[in-house]
Amino acid sequence: MGGVAKIPAAALWLLLGVVVALGVAATPAQAFRRKANHYDFVITETNVTRLCQEKTILTVNGQFPGPTIHARQGDVVFVNVHNRGRKNITLHWHGVDQPRNPWFDGPEFITQCPIQPGANFTYRIVFSNEEGTLWWHAHSDFDRATVHGAIVVRPKLGSAYPYPEPHRDIPIILGEWWNVNVEHLLEETMRAGGDFNISDANTINGQPGDLFPCSRKGTFRVPVERGRTYMLRVINAGLTNDMFFAVAGHNLTVVGSDGHYLKPFTVGHIMIAAGQTMNVLLHADRAANASSRYYMAARTFATNMQIPVNNSTATAVLEYSDAPPSAGPPAALPDLPAVDDLAAATAYTARLRSLATDGHPVDVPTRVDERMLVTISVNALPCATCEGPINGTRFAASLNNVSFVAPAVDILDAYYSSVRGVYEPDFPDRPPLFYNFTAPDPADELLFTKRGTKVKVVEYGAVVEVVFQGTALGAEPHPMHLHGFAFYAVGRGFGNFDESKDPATYNLVDPPRQNTVSVPAGGWAAIRFRATNPGVWFMHCHFDRHTVWGMDTVFIVKNGKTPDTQMLPRPPTMPKC
Repeated sequence: MGGVAKIPAAALWLLLGVVVALGVAATPAQAFRRKANHYDFVITETNVTRLCQEKTILTVNGQFPGPTIHARQGDVVFVNVHNRGRKNITLHWHGVDQPRNPWFDGPEFITQCPIQPGANFTYRIVFSNEEGTLWWHAHSDFDRATVHGAIVVRPKLGSAYPYPEPHRDIPIILGEWWNVNVEHLLEETMRAGGDFNISDANTINGQPGDLFPCSRKGTFRVPVERGRTYMLRVINAGLTNDMFFAVAGHNLTVVGSDGHYLKPFTVGHIMIAAGQTMNVLLHADRAANASSRYYMAARTFATNMQIPVNNSTATAVLEYSDAPPSAGPPAALPDLPAVDDLAAATAYTARLRSLATDGHPVDVPTRVDERMLVTISVNALPCATCEGPINGTRFAASLNNVSFVAPAVDILDAYYSSVRGVYEPDFPDRPPLFYNFTAPDPADELLFTKRGTKVKVVEYGAVVEVVFQGTALGAEPHPMHLHGFAFYAVGRGFGNFDESKDPATYNLVDPPRQNTVSVPAGGWAAIRFRATNPGVWFMHCHFDRHTVWGMDTVFIVKNGKTPDTQMLPRPPTMPKC
């Protein structure tokens, strides 16, 4: 069984407390939270109205966005998912490392078979070093467009924030809205030659805001009191876009990202890649005679303007509840960068540095055992009836020219039970062909890729460095997300990575610790992590069109030599394919 110690599974999971009551709550409202650290999530179809029309969407407990999970560092949380929808689904706990516990990580056909309609499955979510804001979302098809929510991880009881505790937490979930059904959107994306349709609106907490028709009534509103400080827990849940975000008349102090603390810095706006989270403090410091209402706003950040993008602005409203109400809408929008302002995005990202204090130490690996250079490309596959990048092709995507194909049996089960033929353990450490990766107008023959289910196998404890190299094939930022690990983002730059020079520019003192890194368009980003979490862990672009096109791979981390460095046994309740 892939070197996994044989322990009676049912007995061990009983000891771990996984056997929980599986009764379905009577109503969605009652299903929100049963008791401390136990949640019931009911997947159901719900009618909602946006942009003047009603449509049916998939939700959790009838909510869009879904309910917030609350935990403290080191907690174990159980979420019982009841699938009352019409289709298979899985959920992923984005940014939770799940030590030794890949069984409950969630990506469909990577670590589990999906939860079928009418079935239920209880996830065991093991928090370890995370502290800050994470999020959960569907990890099947394009379901996360509406199936997502925040995870708030506070310090352990008796511990404190490394800054004065804010008056209140306010999750701010940035997303996108499509008038079309997302199932049809997926079909169109995968259709022979089909490119990705842009969204009809950006959203803040599920609402486009009052700049859109029929949207003023539902616009998200944040009540604040003058003199208090609030924690905005900003999450980019969008399928396709990085985002700029700001609040008119107020600066934002950034203190965390992806469940880890940062050295505080104050800005007028943030840039948040798809999949990332940012913790920002907002001090309600308006002047006594100033307006009582201010716009929050979010706008797409995209550099490849040859690709259609939704450049609309989503809004919410910050309202001072202890001031006389203002008539009409807020006075003005915040000063957001232009959609294609690469300089603004680059300058913001360069300021992200780990807090690096005694209570929150930084431990960047200086010795590297496995070095990988991974090219990121949007490619083509032959298709006689298609009109993709060139006639007779359809769109694909790849890492090191391998376009990932998800198997019909999940990779974790195949690895654990030594099932052959499900995957190939030979994902390449380097691209098969070296050329000027970022030069414009690459030759047509460079467009083509090959399909495969290739994974990277590493020894327990090995230090892995991955340099993601952007290419002119799909020259846009790519938010690369690694499950199972918080890595250090040690370097980034533009052009082709130079192995002889660029490592000298790495920040090995206080780089940000993240789970999603934005690889700049026409550039590269380097990450490092210690492979001390045995199991099967997905790595993919967090733009969903790229994921379904194949911009993915899997890390298999072998067991260590002691019981506490080995993957937990297969739970007896896992869904069947």
